[in-house]
Amino acid sequence: MGPTPTETVPTEVVPTETGDGRVTWHRAARARLVLAVSHGAGGGIEARDLQALARALPAHGVTVALVEQPWRVAGKKLAPAPRTLDAGWRGIWPALTAPGLPVVAGGRSAGARVACRTGAELGAVGVLALSFPLHPPGKPEKSRVGELLGAGVPTLVVQGGNDPFGKPAEFPDSPDFDLVEVPYGDHGFAVPKRSGAGPEETMAVLTDAVLAWTRSLV
Repeated sequence: MGPTPTETVPTEVVPTETGDGRVTWHRAARARLVLAVSHGAGGGIEARDLQALARALPAHGVTVALVEQPWRVAGKKLAPAPRTLDAGWRGIWPALTAPGLPVVAGGRSAGARVACRTGAELGAVGVLALSFPLHPPGKPEKSRVGELLGAGVPTLVVQGGNDPFGKPAEFPDSPDFDLVEVPYGDHGFAVPKRSGAGPEETMAVLTDAVLAWTRSLV
């Protein structure tokens, strides 16, 4: 089946116990699943990887829901504690399942940790971890690998080759997740000019990998 047209609908405000979250829907005309992805602790849904997914995947039957946590909607600059992030995600989840399609829980950085911690509990068919923060920069002893290994559902990690929060070689060899490397990418998937890769080529590595993986799920 070839690509299908894309329809973008208005943003949806979703009340939760931690405040109002917000979902921006990029709907596929004939969707087979929903990919719900949230931002990290230092930015919003304008991140290049989230926007690339929203542009590319709906044409291939994947509705992309860009999720803003309540703290971000409220205009705060600092993310709250992990348990508050998890509570906000749980509160937004019913809106993500409302279309009646299988849902992949995803996010970048801190959002990826939330998806890993809650994916199985909420019934996600998979977890997408973009720039998973395996450890704080320069502190590999403070590993968060337990969150990743404990996701409990099919999991894809997309990691920049030069991510200071964890380079691909630092991740364990495990059947619990698949890992795709974005060559030379940093934590935000920016690549140096000397790599010879432009932004579009870099994002194509990410979107192609995510699309192929979603096809293996549904």
